[in-house]
Amino acid sequence: MFIAFISILGWLVARTPRLLLQGFAVVAGEAILWFAPGRRRLIWSNLHHAFPGQPSAWYRKMARSGSRQLVETGLLSLATPFLTEARIRRIARLAPSVQAWAADRAQRARPTVFGTLHLALWESQTWLKLLCPTPLPEFGIIFRPLDHAASDAFVKRSRERFGMRLLSRREGFAAASRILRGNGCVGVLFDQNAGMQGDLTLLFGRVCSTTELPGLFAEKFGAEVRTFYPRRTGFWRVEFESHPVAHDGTAPGVLLALNQWLEQAFAADPKLCASWLWAHNRWRHQDIPSKRLHLESKRDLLAADLAARGLTTLPRRTRLWVRLPNWLGDVAMALPLIRALRASRPDAEITAFVRAGFAPFLQGTGLFDAVRPLPPRSRGYWRFFWRRRRDFPDIWLAFTNSWRGDIEGWLTGAWQRFGIRRPGRWRPLLTHAYTLPPGANEATFHQVRLWENYLRHFGLEGPVDFTPIAPPTPVAREGWIGLIPGSENNPEKRWPVAGWREVIAALPQEKFLLFGTAQDRPITAAIAAGQPDRQIQDLAGQTDLPEYLRRLQTCRLVITNDTGGMHLANALGVPVLALFGPTNPIRTGPIYSGAKQIVRPPACPARGGRPLAELSAGAVLAALRRLEETLLVQPPVAFDE
Repeated sequence: MFIAFISILGWLVARTPRLLLQGFAVVAGEAILWFAPGRRRLIWSNLHHAFPGQPSAWYRKMARSGSRQLVETGLLSLATPFLTEARIRRIARLAPSVQAWAADRAQRARPTVFGTLHLALWESQTWLKLLCPTPLPEFGIIFRPLDHAASDAFVKRSRERFGMRLLSRREGFAAASRILRGNGCVGVLFDQNAGMQGDLTLLFGRVCSTTELPGLFAEKFGAEVRTFYPRRTGFWRVEFESHPVAHDGTAPGVLLALNQWLEQAFAADPKLCASWLWAHNRWRHQDIPSKRLHLESKRDLLAADLAARGLTTLPRRTRLWVRLPNWLGDVAMALPLIRALRASRPDAEITAFVRAGFAPFLQGTGLFDAVRPLPPRSRGYWRFFWRRRRDFPDIWLAFTNSWRGDIEGWLTGAWQRFGIRRPGRWRPLLTHAYTLPPGANEATFHQVRLWENYLRHFGLEGPVDFTPIAPPTPVAREGWIGLIPGSENNPEKRWPVAGWREVIAALPQEKFLLFGTAQDRPITAAIAAGQPDRQIQDLAGQTDLPEYLRRLQTCRLVITNDTGGMHLANALGVPVLALFGPTNPIRTGPIYSGAKQIVRPPACPARGGRPLAELSAGAVLAALRRLEETLLVQPPVAFDE
């Protein structure tokens, strides 16, 4: 029944006036852009990635032209079985490049591999033998069979009407080899996604999977390699072109040469570029969720591709957006994972979305291609994320666990949105989630390990490096001992003022810097009261984040509560003496490999649970001595060398 319907429809299209068909293609092409938002977004996204920086009018023009030509191509495919030979000869003609090849081929027989393209009116390529003035040898085209047997048979009859042979991708390798061995011709669509069986290459600066068949055939049979494609010259008007492709004779060399030819051809001819099937997800291979955060394929030709292009590093065209946590300490703890992401997915353009006050710190790490500060919580907050849709992100990687973060990612239109789903937690706006294993007790492992498991679930590969983050500007250590006595989000994490004063009194030869926010001023003022100015400076509320970081780096060590400043100092490689009591150091302790000591009240469980008031100054001073002994054996990371 379906084939009968298609046959009737094709017969009607073949007999419909060309002007009416052209009008239908215009209307239907516009309908695709208006009423198929997923397809429209894919077209715009592919264009935006391949040609970044073009004005919106250019993208709009290319999308509209491509969408209309997609409908035009579909109409021709329906009509082809019912077109007369005379009609076909009016529709298509051979360019001089094809005529010259055919004439030369008649004089000098040799195997030829044609790289063909998914351009508008691609169905017409099977008419070559009809149009060619000289007899051609056996000609086979590798194609992907349809799953529906009757439809596949219908398409095959239509395309083989004038002598072309369709060779199933599943079984056609042997037949193609026989044809080439007999000096025949074989065509292969080289511009499609080849999946996990293809080779990793670049196309328009973006990693993709490319079929290795043209290269294998050329290398094995010493075949000539040429392109063959239909150039659209008007509605249902096409001119076939063919050009030789220079290569080094190896299978990888053929693949790379074909891709580079395609890029150069599209750059030189906008009309040819517009007729490509931009609605095809050419780069989809790398979006398998379980493999998303690394590059994988049957064979990796990226190094050779870069060398051929004169590049040393991969262009960063995969747009990976990271929604970082809302607490400064958590942001600092996430950075080793960002560093691992950078190594695992070197083609990623990593953009951080973070609270505005944290942006200077992240910009100085060198780990991000861009840092976008979150806007103030106002009516324009959600509009900010909606407008980011125009940047066409590929991945939204959430380190947050809130509905707010999920809505942000959904508004950006990112194709894939990853996050952590805890038991009983519903996160429908994520496209994929790492589910915490049943019975997992988060109190028994570090927060960073949870994040690592989450990223590995989506393909992160390689080790996580906990080396401290080198600051952008080296700062010499000046011998200060830094003190961080506040804790903005939890007063229970504050060691009493008396303890801090006892430590200062026991170390009269030392100089101290007090750090904190404006809200910590009452605490730091109480600690500094009565102390000589030459021994102590109170900086609480007097530094912005960049200055805070710079002054932290001047310290030879820092004594700190469990707070964001602890993680910052640790991240910068400053030796840290961390005071834990009610909170769990297994879960939130300092993670970087710089020198560190954790001290807790007597009888405090490993997971915390005792008030810091039970921690004596003597215990802190003893831990301080142990830390300093460690530094004698293993000096801190020296960024000032």
